[in-house]
Amino acid sequence: MKRRSLLKAAVLGSGAAFAAPAISKGLLEWRMVTSWPRGLPGLGTGAERLAANITAMSGGRLTIKVYSAGELVPALECLGAVANGTAQMGHDAAYYHAGKSEGCAFFTAFPFGFTMGEMAAWIKHGNGQKLWDELYAPFGIRGFQAGSTGTQMFGWFRREIRSLADLDGLKFRTPGNQGRVLQKLGVTPVSLPGGEIFPALQSGAIDGAEWVGPYNDLALGFYQVCRYYYSPGYHEPGPALQLTVNEQAWRSLPADLQAIVRAAADAATTDMYAEYTAQSGPALRTLVQKHGVIVRSLPEDVLIACGEKSNEVLNEIHAGDTSPNRIVRRIIEDFLAFRQDVIPWTRVGEQAFVNARRLPFEFKLN
Repeated sequence: MKRRSLLKAAVLGSGAAFAAPAISKGLLEWRMVTSWPRGLPGLGTGAERLAANITAMSGGRLTIKVYSAGELVPALECLGAVANGTAQMGHDAAYYHAGKSEGCAFFTAFPFGFTMGEMAAWIKHGNGQKLWDELYAPFGIRGFQAGSTGTQMFGWFRREIRSLADLDGLKFRTPGNQGRVLQKLGVTPVSLPGGEIFPALQSGAIDGAEWVGPYNDLALGFYQVCRYYYSPGYHEPGPALQLTVNEQAWRSLPADLQAIVRAAADAATTDMYAEYTAQSGPALRTLVQKHGVIVRSLPEDVLIACGEKSNEVLNEIHAGDTSPNRIVRRIIEDFLAFRQDVIPWTRVGEQAFVNARRLPFEFKLN
């Protein structure tokens, strides 16, 4: 019996939902679904580079075809599509799937949680990846960190935010646990994929929005509707993007192709973070100088209130975990323990240096 027939018979015989990848002379052709509009700088192009790198690094033995948001499945349904075999891979943010498990959010970001470096450290050199594997195992998928935007912005508003009272009653696009935090402060959170935010702002369906930061926000044109742009994005201080892989598809790969996928995901994290770091400064300058955007910092009382409500949400999630193995509780407890371990060094290392760079001196050529 030919190899194609053997594989087809094995898959059908197992009763699995996974659709066997196309095979031609030993070559695999896989589908990757994403949550990003095609060509969106950073996120969309990062997923496309990840796919191209896997294809190139494997010498074409594993070819990845990318489907952007809505082309094969809706933008926020990537995880389900990978789990049921519609696609072998997905690229999105884990916190989009908190409805499946509250634990998902911690593998993207939690308010006042990890910086980009701290998140990578937890996943790679803490218990993060082990807990992530356990969380996703019941869904028949694996998750890998495959991108980071670095620290994001708090968001766009038509008017100034001078105090907590200015948040009350606003309809604001923001996903996941940040929505729960702001809801406690009188905000109505709205969850929308990136491609739907601008029309919602333009129509008045929402009063403000957060997406990523200057690089993406300039491309999506939010400045055409909102004038005020607030930082810091405490809710996503170092968010991780994820590559999901169907478990049965993953196990079908030989060890060298598995290693290539892992290496390409690691490279995607470094590459995307570097791209956002390189492009966000010039994009912010364009927003301010060309489009008249007013950049503001959130008042301290707003930040403190958001921190207090973030802690409330964290405790609600922890107390609400009734799963047999208490996986969400264990993720939170490990997340907090690692955070406590890394914060002292971040404060006297990177944070102290960034503060020192604000002192009144400049680097310039004579």
